[in-house]
Parts: sequence; C-alpha cells; structure tokens
Amino acid sequence: MQHYVATRPMFIDVEVMNSDNKLVLGDQSSQASPNYVARGLSKLYKEITDTVRKEAATIMAVFPSPNDVMSILVQRVLEQRVTSLLDKLLEKPSIAHPRPVGEGGILLYLRMLAVAYEKTQELARDLRAVGCGDLDVEGLTESLFSAHKDEYPEYEQASLRQLYQAKLEELRAESQKVSEPSGTIGRSKGASVASSPLEISVAAVTEFVRWNEEAITRCTLFSSLPATLAANVRSVFTCLLHQVSQYITDGLERARDSLTEAASLRERFVIGSSVSRRVTSQAEAAAAAGESSFKSFMVAVQRAGSSVAIVQQYFANSISRLLLPVDGSHAATCEEMATAMSSAEGAAFKGLHQCIETVMAEVDRLLSTEQKAADYHSPDDGMVHDHRPTNACTRVVAYLSRVLETAFTTLEGLNKQAFLTELGNYLYKGLVNHWQKFTFNPSGGLRLKRDITEYGEFVRSFNAPTVDEKFELLGILANVFIVAPESLSSLFEGTPSIRKDAQRFIQLRDDYKSAKLASRLSSLWSS
Repeated sequence: MQHYVATRPMFIDVEVMNSDNKLVLGDQSSQASPNYVARGLSKLYKEITDTVRKEAATIMAVFPSPNDVMSILVQRVLEQRVTSLLDKLLEKPSIAHPRPVGEGGILLYLRMLAVAYEKTQELARDLRAVGCGDLDVEGLTESLFSAHKDEYPEYEQASLRQLYQAKLEELRAESQKVSEPSGTIGRSKGASVASSPLEISVAAVTEFVRWNEEAITRCTLFSSLPATLAANVRSVFTCLLHQVSQYITDGLERARDSLTEAASLRERFVIGSSVSRRVTSQAEAAAAAGESSFKSFMVAVQRAGSSVAIVQQYFANSISRLLLPVDGSHAATCEEMATAMSSAEGAAFKGLHQCIETVMAEVDRLLSTEQKAADYHSPDDGMVHDHRPTNACTRVVAYLSRVLETAFTTLEGLNKQAFLTELGNYLYKGLVNHWQKFTFNPSGGLRLKRDITEYGEFVRSFNAPTVDEKFELLGILANVFIVAPESLSSLFEGTPSIRKDAQRFIQLRDDYKSAKLASRLSSLWSS
C-alpha cells in the first residue's frame, strides 16, 4: 500500500510540483495577489480532488482494504503536495522590518494566509467526500497551519499598526502639500494661526474601522473556540481603540495649539484707553485669528464625536456579539473603550474652555473699545429716550451670533449644553464686571435695561435655564438706576436674593452720594 501510494506520479514528478507553483503563484518575477492565489488554489485543489477520485476507483477495485490505502493517499497529498505549496506561499514576514505597505506589507501575508486556509479547508471537505478511510483529514489540515495560527494575533496587530503609521504619513504628506504656498505671496500671521495642519478626518477613521473589520473576519476564520475568538477579537479591537484615541486626541491638541497661538497673539495687543490705528488693526487681526481657531476647534470636536460614534456603532454591530459568549470579555472591552476615549474627552474639554476664553476676550475687547461713558450717563437725561441698544451691545451680540453659529451646528448633546451654559455664565460675569466701570443716571438705566434685554434674548438660544434666570435678574437690577431713591427698598421685596448685587449696582448711581443712599439704605442691607 505504501509503495503504491509513493509511486503515484503526483508525488514523484517534479513537473507536477512546478506546475502547482506556477498555477498558484504565477510568474515568480511579480507578487501574486490574494485573488489570483485564490483562483489558482481553487483550480489546483479541484485537480487534486479529481486525481484522488480517479485513484480511489482503482484502489477500490484492486486492494482488499481500500480505506487504509485511501487514508495513506490523502495523508500523503496533504503532507507532501499541499505542504510543499503552502511553504512557498506563506513565508512569514518580519514584524520588526516588514515590507512597505505599498508592496503589500504584513497585510499581504495575512490575506494569503486566510485564502490558503479557506481553500485548504474546502479541499479537506472534498477529500472527505471522496473517501479517506479513518484519517482525521480536518485535524491534519489544521496542523498544516498551526505554526501560522499560533503567531497569528501578533501579526494581525503588527499589520494594523503598520497600516496606521502609513496612513498618518500619507495624511501628513497631503497636509504639507496643501499648506505650502502656491505663489510668492506669503500668508499673514492671522492666516497662519487659523490653518490647522492634519485636521481630523472622519474618512480616515472610517478606514481604520474597515481595516479592523477585515481583521475581525480573519479572527473568526482562524478561531474555532469561543474563548480563543474572544481573546483575538479583543486584541484586534483594542488596536482600533488605541489608534482612534491617539488620532483624534492628537487632532484636538493641534486644534488647541491654534487657540493657544491665537491667544498669545491677542495678548500682545491688549487695548488700552488710547491706542494707535496700527495697534487697533493688529488687535483686530488677532481677534480674527482667534475666531478662525474657535471655528476650527469646533469642527475638530464635531469630527472627533463622529469618529467615536463610528467606533461605538462598529462595536455594537460587529464586536459585541463575538465577546458576549465569554464571561467578562464584553464588560472588560467596554471599559477599555471608555478608558481609550478619555484622553480625547480631556483634550476636547480643555479646548472648549479655551474657546470660551477666546470668545470672552473678544467680547471684552469690543466692550472696552465700543462702550462710551455717555451711553449710560447721557447729558440729556430726562429728554427723549433712545430705545436702541448701545453700539457696544449691538457689536457684541453680532459677534456672538456669528462666532457661535459654528458651535450651534457642530456641538451636540451634553457637550453643547455644557459649553453654552458655561459660556452664558462667563458672559454674565463679564458684563456685570464691565458695567461696574460706569456711572448711571435714569436715562442711562433705561439704556442699560435695553442692553440687558438684547443680551437676554440672545442667550435664550442657549437653552440654559440657569443662564436665562441670571439675565432676568439683571433686568430687575437695572431698575435701581431708574426709580427714585425713596422707591429703591421696594424693588427687592420679592427678590431678596439679589440684594448683594443690588448694593453694588446702587453705588453706580450718579446720585449715590448726593442722595445719601448709603445711609438711607443701611437698614435694607443689614436686614
């Protein structure tokens, strides 16, 4: 039996082996693609199955124990003919020094491995159908790939790392091309601050997920036991978590750098009471850079949020079901996901606070340059009242409307609510501190009340009840400038909580000293 099998042409004819290699690998001068190899293996394995089927007919007719002969024959097919081909096809690449991604990288080996494994499993099933005696053909087929499967997770992770680094290099190269000046005209400082190199790309994150998805299909292919599958899936998915976390965190930090640079530029041109036209122009350029950086950061936050949502959706749709059968795997991976994204959340939180600082710096600049003492202390007190908001108020609201349009459209959910609430609180404090610099007569009080109404109507778009309440109370406080001295105490009967703020405001009345309001209201403050 052994002699009969050993003398079959497919085991001794060198031309058969050469033909096998050529059919599957093609021209040795070029690298065959996985699709080419898949087609070649299908053809070759069909030829092998047909040959074994013909041999089976002879064996059944000649040998008294045909099953034993078939077992030897099929074993020889797998151990000699198939193994010889697989050795040439599946050369393990170096993880430390892999071939470049442009030449296939580690991914090419993994794709070849998956193709060879699937096709060889199909061959095993076909040979089982033809007949192979008592041979464990499936087990033998598995053993042909054991050396590859043992190290498979390390190669999968190395491939994902290689793809990620190659993508970053590609994005950097594209960014440099875009940022290079196309002509001899250089960019202004304001423009350079506004540009954001290597912005977060949702398309890039989608590509990271696509690589991971392909890797997970190989995990499923190579992992027959639920525990092994869960372990391999976790290792591969964790790669994605680290990649996305690093990518969006770096993107947010770069966007933060633009905000920081704009702040540094702005601080050089703090507006005083008397400034030159040149300094004013530079301050406005710095403000424009800040506004541009603000918008860029908002876009970065939006893209970061979209990227995280893509990963979460991928986890829910593709990863979760593979982990649930193994106790603890799903919960542990959820925890890893939260931990991985925490660095991005931290960068987003810091950047959003910088955005608030950027907005408030420009609000302060506009107030300091546009607000005039006569706005709230008109020499024509008692004459026809100007029902319009002051120019400073109009400018501030126009600026806020323009710059916050990006925040309204890019931020979502709790991020949006928290940002607008905090900004509303900062705006409230900034305005109160600003008004402490002025003296008010009754007509000025009416003008202030008009400004407060304008600001209050704008912040209502924040949908922040606590902020709305503060501006409503400001409207009540403004009445301290309008009523006669003897009516002041009655203003706070329904709202005793604002007495402390009212005391500060009353001191800004132009008749505070002449009407001796301090002594007149002392009983009110002590009660």
